[in-house]
Parts: sequence; C-alpha cells; structure tokens
Amino acid sequence: MRIRQMIIASFVLFGPLLPLPALAVEWTAEWIWAKERFTDPNSWMAFRKQISLDEKPQDSIAYISADTKYWLWINGELVVFEGSYTGGPSPVTPAPRTDFFPIASNKYYDQVDISQYLTAGTNTIAALVWYYGDNGQKGTHISSNKGGFIFQADVGNTQILSNDSWKVIPHSAYKTKVTKQSPYRVAAWNIDYDARNSMGDWTDGAWYKPQYDDTSWPQAKSLHRPPREPFNALFPSEIPILNNYGLAYCDNYPASKFPFVSNGETIKCVLDFNKNVTPYFDIEAEQGLKVHIDSNMRLNTIETEYTTKAGRQQFESYSWFNARTIEYTFPKGTTVYGLKYRWTGVGSTPGHFEADDSWFTRIWQMAENTLYICARDNFMDTPDRERGLWIGDVADQASYLFYSMDKPGRDLLKKAIKVTLAFSDSETGIFAGLGPGRFRELPAQSLQFIEQGIWHYYYNTGDIETLEFAYPYVHKYLTLWGTRENGLATFRSGAWKWTDWGPQDTIDYDVIQNALYYSALVSARKMAMSLGDDTHLSFYDSRIKALKKAFKTTFWQDGFYSSAPAQFKDDRANAVAILFGLADESQYDAIVDNVLIPNHFASPHFEWMVYNAMAMAGRYDEALSRMKERYGKQVANPVRSTLTEYMNGGGTENHAWNAPSTVLSKYIAGIAPASVAWETYQVLPNMAHMKRIEQRVPSVRGNIDYTISRTSDSVIVQLHSPSGTKALVGVPKEFFDISKISVNGKIAWQNGQAKSTIRGVKFVSETSKYINFEVVPGTWKIIAN
Repeated sequence: MRIRQMIIASFVLFGPLLPLPALAVEWTAEWIWAKERFTDPNSWMAFRKQISLDEKPQDSIAYISADTKYWLWINGELVVFEGSYTGGPSPVTPAPRTDFFPIASNKYYDQVDISQYLTAGTNTIAALVWYYGDNGQKGTHISSNKGGFIFQADVGNTQILSNDSWKVIPHSAYKTKVTKQSPYRVAAWNIDYDARNSMGDWTDGAWYKPQYDDTSWPQAKSLHRPPREPFNALFPSEIPILNNYGLAYCDNYPASKFPFVSNGETIKCVLDFNKNVTPYFDIEAEQGLKVHIDSNMRLNTIETEYTTKAGRQQFESYSWFNARTIEYTFPKGTTVYGLKYRWTGVGSTPGHFEADDSWFTRIWQMAENTLYICARDNFMDTPDRERGLWIGDVADQASYLFYSMDKPGRDLLKKAIKVTLAFSDSETGIFAGLGPGRFRELPAQSLQFIEQGIWHYYYNTGDIETLEFAYPYVHKYLTLWGTRENGLATFRSGAWKWTDWGPQDTIDYDVIQNALYYSALVSARKMAMSLGDDTHLSFYDSRIKALKKAFKTTFWQDGFYSSAPAQFKDDRANAVAILFGLADESQYDAIVDNVLIPNHFASPHFEWMVYNAMAMAGRYDEALSRMKERYGKQVANPVRSTLTEYMNGGGTENHAWNAPSTVLSKYIAGIAPASVAWETYQVLPNMAHMKRIEQRVPSVRGNIDYTISRTSDSVIVQLHSPSGTKALVGVPKEFFDISKISVNGKIAWQNGQAKSTIRGVKFVSETSKYINFEVVPGTWKIIAN
C-alpha cells in the first residue's frame, strides 16, 4: 500500500501528464555525490561500497540512475557499460514551453540483474559516473545541474543502498576543462585523460577492483531520497541497458599485426561497417607523450586526447562516437600492442533481406545499418553532428524499424512517442518537434509523426497503454487546424514550416500539408475506434469527408496533383496523395508517369514514400529503377555502409530518414501486418525482375522467415510462421499458368479448384494476381507448377 500511495503522491506533485509506471520502486536509497557546492560540467566521479552477504543470491535486481552516465563493476567485473539514458520521461511541470529553455525533467532508472556478479562474503560495488552538465543544442538532454548517482538493490535480506556510507572521489585522470568543437550540438564531451594521474584503470590494481585500498577516500554526501529536486521523480527506463558487443580488433589490424612500433603517422583502423564505438588501445610509451583519437566522420565532434604514463598501459575512451575508420595518432617510437573498439547499441537487428539482385541486398543492409546507428539514447537524426530527436526522422525510422530491430528497438520508438508528447505544451497542444530539451513546432513532421509514428507503432505492437497515453495529445493537436470554405485545412506554419530538404522552389506545401493532415485525421479516428472512444468521431468524419472531396476538386490537374500547376509538379505531394488514399486508383498510372518517374525532387525524408506510392500503384519495376538511379552513387561506393543525409552523398554519412528498404520488405517481399500486432499478416510478393527473395521479419509475435524463388515453370515459397498468427500467403500468377500447388508435399489446389484438406491450410481465393491460402503457425513449403 505504501508504494502505491507514493506513486499517487508523485502524480499529484508532478502533474497528470506522467504515465503511471508498471513497476514502481519504493526508494530508500539516496542520491549521492561528492561534498561540493557546485558540480563542474564534464566531471567524473568514482564511487565504491563494500557489502557482506551470507550467501550468493539467486536473483537480485538493482535499480540505478545517474546524471548523466555510469559504468558499474561488481567484484572487479564490468556489469554495465554506459548505463543511464540522457533526457527524461516527462517534465516536472507540463507548461509553458519555450524554445531554448529546457524545463526541469524527471529521470529514468535502469533495472539490472546483478545476482551473477555477487558472491557469499565481501562484495565490492564500484561505479564511474560522468556528469555532462550540458544540454547540448538539439534537445537531447536536460541536465539536473547537479551530478548525482543512486543505487538500490534487495539481495536476500540485505539492502544495498547508496547513501553517505559510500566512498567517492573525483577521478583524477579526467580533465574537466575541455573545449567542445563547433557546432557544439551534442551534450557529451571530448575526453582529455592524463594517465599519469590514473587510478590504476585497466589494470589489476584498478580502483574498481576489490583489493583496492579506499581508506583515504572521503564519504559521499547525501542529496536526499527521490522524489526530490534536482532529480525529481524516477521512472523505469523504456529500454534495456545497451547491448555490449565486447572489444574487437579492426579489420585491417588483426591480432597477428601486433606488436609494432609507431612511426608517428596516423593509423587508420578500419571497422567492418559504420558503428557507434568507444576506441581502445594497448601501448608502451614514455611518460608525458600525447595520443590523439578521432573518427573518419567529417562532422564528428567527439575526440580524445590522452597523455601517457611511463611503460605498458591500456585505455578505452568512454565518450562514444560513430566511425567506419578510427584514427589513432601515437608519437613516434610508441610500441602498439593492440588496437580495438567496443561496439554498443540498443538491442539488435535480427531482420534480414536478401535477393538474387545483390544491389538490393546491399541497400537493404545499408538502410538497416543506418537505422541501428541512429538508435541509442533515443532515435536520432544522426550520431555525429546532432543526435537530435527530430520526430519526422523518427516517423521515417518507424517505417522500417519493424522489419529490422527486435523488442528494444520497438521500445525505443515507444520512448520517442511518450517523451515527445509528455514534453509537448499542455496549454496549446503543440508537439515539440525536437525534444525533450527543445520546443519547436514543425507541423509537417508533427502530422507525419501521428500516422507513421504513433499509429504505426500501435498497429505493429498492440501496445494499448501507449495508445491510451498518446491519443489525447493527438486529438488536441489536430484541433489546432481550421478549415477553409472549400473543406481544405488552413495552412499552419508553426515555428518552422520545413517539410523536406529537396529543392525548396519545388515543394508544394499546401498539397503536402493537407495530405499529411488527412492522414493524421484518419489515424486519429482509428486510434479512437481502437480505444472504444466515440467522443470525437463526428469531428474526424466531417473533416475527413470534406477534405478528401476538396483535395480532389482543388488539386487534381488532369494527370497530377498540384496547388499551382504552372509551378509545382512535386513528386512528394503526389506520392502522399497515393500513399494516404486521397488519389483514386484510376489516377495512379498518370501520377507515376507524369510525376514520380520524371521528377526527382525528394530528399531521403520523402524518397522512401515515393517508392511505396509507386508500389501501391503496381509500378514495382519503376520504383526499383528509381531507387537504383537515386541511390546508385552511394551503393556503388565500396567504403560506405550507411546512407547519407542528402541523395548526392553529402551531409552526414549516416542519417536516420533513409528508409528505402521499406518498399523491399513490405511490397517486394510483400510481408505486412493485416491486423494489430501481427495477429494476421499477409505475404503477397511482387518479385519484379528478381528470381529469389529471402526475408526475416522480427515481428512482435516472433521471427517470420520467408523465402520465394522462381524458375520458368515453378514457384517455391517457404514460410516459418510464429505462434499466435494467421498468415495469408499469395502464390503469384504472373510468371506462368499455374496448374498445381502443393503444400508440404500434398496437393492443395489444381486446375482452379481446392483439393485435399491439409491441416492448418485453407484455400481462400484466386485473384488477378495471386492464388491465396491461409496458414496457421508452423513451417510451410508451397510449390506451384
């Protein structure tokens, strides 16, 4: 009862916008830090605590948080590499919001199973905590303006609590006075580490080892129990601890190349593909020499300076950056015993696409690499220049997230939804287009986020609680638009009417915003129906009907949609007209021929939608040809493994809004959900010129593994369908006249008629394109001759 009362009390204290956590912790631990009046930005603190246990525990969950990051060791073994996530789940007060004025935020806590690291007898817990003290310029983080660390765990009858019995000392090797590089957009800092002042790091005598003598260390200062300022209320993290792939050698510097003596020139250590990494080295050097570490990324702003101690030494720079080449510069005469890197990320990417046309295999993998490198504390636009939570980029990422990432990726999208909405302005209903620390309305991105972000998340996961949380915000935002006499929506510029980075004089803003507003209305109506809430249905119905009619009447120009036909023949505007159901099927071919084939104005932010629209129009070959033309330069570059900010390969080398893989999975492999949470899904392939396609979809129900191959007289479909699903599988008719179809060796259809009953298989229909069967979970092999 006491826990529940504390939750309700925090709800009253911090406002109704806070989502009630599924698991609440009754905090008896205290926030702790060193005894100081002011915490310098870029401060590093080392914490230690010894506890005694009667026996090794069977299970024990630790609840941990920090402002800003922490690394945790138990009995000298690394338990958490870079714990705690920047930003926060919700503001302390919901309004007002003003750009460039971050408001006080609540915080997340991590949940970590520490039982395997504990033992009977004395145990040593150690944590390195890095306080940013900087918000950055792109809203990634909201600082508490005070460093802090909190740790709580029940271990049998023993409670491990952070309080003033812990020891703490500033880590003497990390310099606080570090200059950030222009454009100063990220909250994290460069590293300046002086090994002459190290505390035995990366050695058997390190300060985080059990045998280390901390007698001289001062006691920590208690900063009180939650919920108290400046850290406020604590909520469980939406996503798990980062996936730590461990230290690995670079491709061109395997273990067999070491040791060698540096000639003083920069060593370029090549990774197998572009990753978020922390670099590591093992060297022998004289004292007081300078080592520099950088990324090959032109727009990277994170670098490392290291001052050597005398002798053999190891070091890992904990301020991550992204790279496909790590650049190490050692003084001449330094002996190098090893160069490695640690790759970390949220969850993993079990999704897979492969085709006999290797070009499409490569671009699908490049897109997946791009998605994963832009997923960490939040889905971000790019990991080097900004790391910003732009919600339009998130909407693009959501289009192919469900074909690539596992549950932590889905949860990261949930986090993006909840954070964006919680940090919206409760008085006006305006979304923060770049949050949580920034408040800037971008109407086009906000509307896109409703359909392609929020609704898409619910439809793929069935997470009704998040939909319940999101829906009131969605409805309120949509009421900000008025309607014109002809039924179109009034245009809303917001703080920035930006819609796409393509040539600005080609953007048909009025058509695009009306189409996006229409899609948001339709999605909001579906949300209301899913929640059983008919309060606003008349609002949606009247606006949907009027807007759809006015859109065609006003914008259709006998072959394409345009608000000013002498000026605009916009591929983006016409793509969304098809994509969101505003164009009639009878108009599809004209739109594709008149606009989507000849006009290439879209940046990657809209380009993927053009492909999807062309696929919906049945123009698969043309969609694939356009993709090869527009992405050809990037895919042909052998050193690139991610997709860039601009279609010409410029800007950041890894930008979130590249989603060309969506059309390959959803329309070419043809796999898509047909009901909420993939309870039913369809497999309706459109192979175009391809003869073999393989796809793995890591759905919320489990992995869907699918292969289709064809010859001049046979089509073979293999499907493994997970439990809790029902799949509609279409055998394509376009390649030859099908006379017989067998399923798992038994004839299921012959000469236009369903044949013998096969358990778990049901003939459904024959259409102009497919012969359709419904199958239950299991492994199926379908052969058509």
